Amino acid sequence: MQNLKKLTDDQLVAAYAKGNNEAFDTLLARHQQQVFNYIMRVVRMRDLADDIFQETFVKAITNIRQGRYTDSGKFSAWINRIAHNLIIDHFRQEKSENTTSADDAPVDLLNRIELAEHNIEDTLVDRQIRDDIRSIILELPAPQKQVLIMRYYRNMSFKEIAAATGVSINTALGRMRYALINMRRLARERNVVLSA
Repeated sequence: MQNLKKLTDDQLVAAYAKGNNEAFDTLLARHQQQVFNYIMRVVRMRDLADDIFQETFVKAITNIRQGRYTDSGKFSAWINRIAHNLIIDHFRQEKSENTTSADDAPVDLLNRIELAEHNIEDTLVDRQIRDDIRSIILELPAPQKQVLIMRYYRNMSFKEIAAATGVSINTALGRMRYALINMRRLARERNVVLSA
């Protein structure tokens, strides 16, 4: 087998897209310090930087698996752009959560469709999706299931997950990555749609 460390970033992305998970591990090792340093310089909070770093690579995994990475020879710029967008999203969300008031608005800001009660069809669809996701999660290997539940259902950071499970942050990220890969595979095999 070819030595992965000798491959270019784009060759590693292509190998990963074809199913070679070690190729992504090589990409991660190659770029993790630079990406984390960039995030840390901007957010200046270690826990937040850890979370955004992990989300950056989860998003990269998703994009590559869905064929949305274009072979441009600039993987480092692409991964930094993902990190940058996640940082912006975080600060936008933080700002909107802290400053929303409808008191002085000329229109009723709270009278919006997304705030309305679900009808019975929406409720049934949501219940079916939750049931499908739950059954898929139950089939995951125990370490992957554990990380996924801690991250999405207990809202724990990857740093907290690593501490709670006694593994490194990179191992926790890897388990999450494999959990998502396995969930997508199981959903495809069962023809299940994981979002409304």
